[in-house]
Amino acid sequence: MDKEVSKLLNEQINKEMYSAYLYLSMANFYEEKGLTGFANWFEIQAKEEMDHAMMFYSYMHNNEQKVSLESIAKPDKVFNNLGDPLKEALAHEKYVTALINKIYDAAVKANDHRTTQFLAWFIEEQGEEEKNASDLITKMSLFGESSHGLYLLNSELKNRKYSKPSVEE
Repeated sequence: MDKEVSKLLNEQINKEMYSAYLYLSMANFYEEKGLTGFANWFEIQAKEEMDHAMMFYSYMHNNEQKVSLESIAKPDKVFNNLGDPLKEALAHEKYVTALINKIYDAAVKANDHRTTQFLAWFIEEQGEEEKNASDLITKMSLFGESSHGLYLLNSELKNRKYSKPSVEE
């Protein structure tokens, strides 16, 4: 495997674990506000990000690449209102999309077809993640202003269930 591709894949393990930690901090924010549905939504996001990290981890090992686990940064975001974590989640998903695209571009440059195929799932997943985050912002702006609307949205988010990724390396 190309050294740059391997380096970027290894770094992505850490980025995905950071994402899980960031989403857990968002879940914690909502838990403290008594919005357990929002907390549930972000707890599931955190689990999904850990799944993604493990997919990269397994891919590295399955391709005989050395994995180097680095420190995971502490989330440093401060949330002042109920919409802040939602906006931060969308911004973060766009950031992760850029990271995946960078790895994909490096794999294309290195003619690493196996890695581009592996990353295709993540590219599709990022499209879904950005849409979900954007939809949640829209719902909050439409319904979250009233206590009744916030209650219904929180109830909807409480029903979200975790499921493991359907495609793994």
